[in-house]
Amino acid sequence: MLLKLLSVSKRGIFNKINNVKYLSYTQGQYIDKKTREYFYYIDHQGMLFLDDARMKNFTSCFKDKKFLAFFFKRLRENKTGRYEEEFPFISPCGREINFIKCDDRPVVFTHLTEKDGNPIFCYGHVDELFVPFQPDFVYMEPANGRVYHPAPPASGHVGLVCSKLAIEFSKDFEFTAGQDSPPTHFTFRGKKYQLDQEWLENTKVGQRSTSES
Repeated sequence: MLLKLLSVSKRGIFNKINNVKYLSYTQGQYIDKKTREYFYYIDHQGMLFLDDARMKNFTSCFKDKKFLAFFFKRLRENKTGRYEEEFPFISPCGREINFIKCDDRPVVFTHLTEKDGNPIFCYGHVDELFVPFQPDFVYMEPANGRVYHPAPPASGHVGLVCSKLAIEFSKDFEFTAGQDSPPTHFTFRGKKYQLDQEWLENTKVGQRSTSES
């Protein structure tokens, strides 16, 4: 299973970017006299880039914590009527609309820590962005080895777990239904949890994935 996680597919099960047509735009373009548009990309490690950046690596990603917190706090589905298929999420900022596409999910959980003695799952590489960690709601997709966890509603209720954490989690998965099925149990801090196999299917993202399979 570790080898499966190390060789995950380049695209997640919820990604449709390969199916969209080539898009032409200009960063900072005006759609009227007041509103400007910018275009961003989030990779499978949760790093944020300008979408048209030629090189997408740690050197070129956005690192300012205040900006990242501001950006991700405003994350929501794109219902503007513009670029909805190519950029399914936006982060509006005053008179600017930041359109977002992603390798898999816009929320990528990057580290696990604690708040008031309870585990929390942080995303966007920022400590102040988090959800309660729910060990029994961790889900691994057998087709590509990627791991998911519930995320804020504005992001579609589903977040991706970054590769480093996914590999760590894999050591504590049990596959009583077989290696070709999702794990059935997960041990966290010495306690074994039976994994909920249905929560993801009940989200809009899971329903869309099922209908397209």
